[in-house]
Amino acid sequence: MKEVATIGLNLAKNVFQVHGVDAKGIVLVRRQVRRAQVLLFFSRFPPCLVGMEACAGAHYWSRELAKLGHDVRLVPPSYVKPFVKRGKTDAADAEAICEAVTRPNMRFVPVKTERQQAVLMQHRTRDFLVRQLTQLVNAIRAHLGEFGIVVPKGVHNMGRLIAEAETADLPPEARMPLDLLAGQFRDTKQRIDVMTGQLKADAEKDETACRLQTVPGIGPITASVLAATLPDVSSFRSARDLPAWLGLTPKPHSSGGKERFGSISKMGNRYIRRLLYLGAMGVISARKRSDPGTDWLGRLIATKPLKVAAIALANRMARAIWAMLKTGEVWRPT
Repeated sequence: MKEVATIGLNLAKNVFQVHGVDAKGIVLVRRQVRRAQVLLFFSRFPPCLVGMEACAGAHYWSRELAKLGHDVRLVPPSYVKPFVKRGKTDAADAEAICEAVTRPNMRFVPVKTERQQAVLMQHRTRDFLVRQLTQLVNAIRAHLGEFGIVVPKGVHNMGRLIAEAETADLPPEARMPLDLLAGQFRDTKQRIDVMTGQLKADAEKDETACRLQTVPGIGPITASVLAATLPDVSSFRSARDLPAWLGLTPKPHSSGGKERFGSISKMGNRYIRRLLYLGAMGVISARKRSDPGTDWLGRLIATKPLKVAAIALANRMARAIWAMLKTGEVWRPT
């Protein structure tokens, strides 16, 4: 009897699509499976290669199927799309996943543990609250600007803005919405401070995060998300692959032997890229306030726009992070 060697699993909310082939590529299984039946269905197969798209719920199912002895690999969705023959159906997607996971040069996404996902959930929650805080700040500034109450920009000036609004001669109808927005602003800011304190405390207990914080421009927040997202950098062939994965390298537009490079690709994890960029801007600002120096960064600051220098520094920081995670060493300044 032929045994299934490779299975492509297309994840969904309730109904999953399965496409299984043997070692010669002959289709043996093509059917739908309900969510409650997935584990029972896979427990009937001998250990085989299971491919899934790296999407919502993929890491959970990867851990559960790995407990059954299967070799589970997550494929980025953009790498699966070229294998879809025609049309967009669950069956076509499962077949494309089954084919993509067997390619020898395919790149896979490492499966995250529950703790890593929990830490990333803290970061996403904090980032969500920060966006809400920005919306509240913009709303309060816009409403009070209609009454001629204006203060310099920045969250740190919101206390001054709210204080001036409380003493200003505003119509009674404007007091109630202003109090609601101001109360929500204070509550959201307090929640952000609590979440930030928790992330900093956890980063101090993590050995990897402590080592990463020795790099100039990397604080506890950045170190925490890096330790949770990049526990194993063996999937990157060299230090140059990590900044390329983060979208910190120029996007090539080359043809006919002519090399053309545009702006950075902005691919990969936007959250990490933004944190590295902000950290680089902090390092450059500190340099400009004192002495830029004559090293490569000092020369870059003197000859290039500020944001271009920040991207270059963030690229170098990413390469240093790869080396530290690969070797287990600490930061050694040149």
